[in-house]
Amino acid sequence: MKRMKETSVRYHTMHYNGDNFTDLQFERPPPKFPAKAIALASMLFMVGSALLVIGALLITGHIDVKYGDRTWPVLILGSIMFIPGFYHVRIAYYAYKGYVGYSYDDIPEFD
Repeated sequence: MKRMKETSVRYHTMHYNGDNFTDLQFERPPPKFPAKAIALASMLFMVGSALLVIGALLITGHIDVKYGDRTWPVLILGSIMFIPGFYHVRIAYYAYKGYVGYSYDDIPEFD
C-alpha cells in the first residue's frame, strides 16, 4: 500500500452565514517581505543620492571645472536612480512602521 505524502496545507472549518459566502474567502494572507526588491531600492536610493550630490558639487564649482562636461549626465542619471529608489524605500519604511494604507504588497517582487 502506498503512503500518502504529508502536506503543509492548513484546513479550516467553514462556517456559512446564510448567503453561501464564508469569512475565510475574504481574508488576505500576510504579505511576504520582498527582501530583494528592498535591497535594490536601497541601492538605487544611495547611488542616486551620491550622483545628485556629485552633480550639485559640479554645478557649484566645488569640483574642478575640467569635469564640467559630466555635470548634466551625472544629474540626470542620479535623478533616474534616486526617484524610484526613494519611492520604494519610503513605502517599505511606512509598511514596516505599520502606517495605514501601506503594505509590502505595494513593492514589486523580482521572483
